[in-house]
Amino acid sequence: MSQLNIKNNTQSFHFFILIAVIVAAGLSQGLLLPILSIVLEQKGVSSSVNGLNAAALYLGSFAMTLVAEKALNALGFKKLVTIGLMIVLISVILFPMLPFVKVWFVLRLLVGIGDSAVHYAAQLWVLLVTPSEQRGRNISLYGMSYGLGFSLGPLGIRLLPYGLAIPFMVLAVLILLVLLLVLVKLPDFRPEKLEGSTQMPNRFRRSYHLAWFALLPALLYGYMEAGINSNFPVYGLRTGFSESQIAFLLPFIGLGGLVFQLPLGMLSDRFGRKKLLMICGIIGGAAFMLVPYAGTHMAWMIILLSIAGGMVGSFFSLGLAYAADILPKMMLPAANVVASFHFNIGSIAGPNIGGLLMGYGWKGGMFTVLGLGFIVFACTGLLIRKEPK
Repeated sequence: MSQLNIKNNTQSFHFFILIAVIVAAGLSQGLLLPILSIVLEQKGVSSSVNGLNAAALYLGSFAMTLVAEKALNALGFKKLVTIGLMIVLISVILFPMLPFVKVWFVLRLLVGIGDSAVHYAAQLWVLLVTPSEQRGRNISLYGMSYGLGFSLGPLGIRLLPYGLAIPFMVLAVLILLVLLLVLVKLPDFRPEKLEGSTQMPNRFRRSYHLAWFALLPALLYGYMEAGINSNFPVYGLRTGFSESQIAFLLPFIGLGGLVFQLPLGMLSDRFGRKKLLMICGIIGGAAFMLVPYAGTHMAWMIILLSIAGGMVGSFFSLGLAYAADILPKMMLPAANVVASFHFNIGSIAGPNIGGLLMGYGWKGGMFTVLGLGFIVFACTGLLIRKEPK
């Protein structure tokens, strides 16, 4: 009995380290996207170029997705997480030292590569070691940790008056602390379940065929996350919000997701993930579509952003948990690659589409298109008559 308790305590501590890793990853993206967008807007860079520059982070993440499975098999979980954190750390330090649009594009590519490596290893680790009856809860805790970091990131805007370098230096110190924790305490995990997974024929096509609906939320979540955090600062400045108001409003999307993440995960364990995804998609989509009508009314903006974030902030984690319900564990690495692929495609599209819509004068278009996407997804769920076995 004591050996079982020791094992459970060890696994809990490892899970805590993974939580810290994902908080750092969320913090890096949540801080970089709005701060760099604001700085480029103030320099007179067009909204379309601003959006393209923001999408570089997800181009790097997309590139990493193509080799993530092989990299994990070659390096193992710990080394892949370590390398990812080191890439992000070095890039964050260089941002204020090299404040040029083209250089920032390259640095964002590198941050995307590092964050993608961290995400792929950490989320697959959680999926593999979590029992099915606790999957919704644990993957929701994982999502909460990312949401926490992502929500706190925009607060770095408040540090800009003290100098461009200050928010980046604070972020670098936090990433360094997490990196040291990984190096000292995280084991080199190499589960037997992954052996032979890369040799499974047509594994990507088969996982997509069985779990396509469960993998679509990653696409929508990436579109929402990157689009809002890159375009909302520009939208806010052009609508009449101040920088401090934008810094105050942005975290409410992540905070809404943070508050609802665990309850929705536990509800999905009990009532089913497909139904919950559809309900959340309709409510969240409607809330996003109402945002332009709030104008500069702070109270309404807080309510709508909190509801929208609360409903769709769990999409990535709930989608992964739903895919794990449907697929055998041997196919989870491939499904994880597909989910990351979807996330990156959405993340690349979000800032660019939002930037183009604002460039053509439709400020609220980013929210209308985003809301419609979630509602269409929910309606698509009606096409699935039976759960895949």
